Amino acid sequence: MKLTTTTQVSVDGVMQGPGGPGEDERGVFERGGWAHFDKEAGTVMDEIFQRADAFLFGRRTYEIFAGSWGTWDDPGDSPIWTALNTKPKYVASTTLTGPRWTNTTVLSGDVAAAVRELKAKPGRELQVQGSGALIRWLLDNQLVDEITLFTFPVVVGQGTRLFPDTGPDIALDLVDSLVTPKGVTIQVYRPAGRPQYATATAT
Repeated sequence: MKLTTTTQVSVDGVMQGPGGPGEDERGVFERGGWAHFDKEAGTVMDEIFQRADAFLFGRRTYEIFAGSWGTWDDPGDSPIWTALNTKPKYVASTTLTGPRWTNTTVLSGDVAAAVRELKAKPGRELQVQGSGALIRWLLDNQLVDEITLFTFPVVVGQGTRLFPDTGPDIALDLVDSLVTPKGVTIQVYRPAGRPQYATATAT
């Protein structure tokens, strides 16, 4: 399986609390609910979840998903609900014990080795949804094969950002790009090693 990440971000890079108030209020975050999907963006997200053979979460995102998708009744027509409630779920955490969401395994030992073992299994995608800290760690360890960003036309102005002020530099190859009628930009990238930087030359 290839490891893919899917993240909802604002134009200024915020990924915290896209779904609504109360979803993630770390740091007295008061601007949750800024990600507004149109039909086209929703269709792409459905298609992404339909490609999943397993999910990998950080603890915080897992608990958010388990408390929502994991408790809702089957609506009968949601590819997201179906994937999340029928596919294996793995959580990278040293503190989570006794997960209640069915088909969940906690990875608490050598996470890098465990992720490599998962990637070596047959299948399409091992998907990471949200889970910013985990995504940054996976990128640091060169375990990410593909990055999908849903960039919403809004400047949130506060909150946790996907990429920190300081971190590793990564070149990206653009694989696919789409802009929906309401201005949601969906871009798919593959990590491509270190970026090339221009050098000063005498003129």
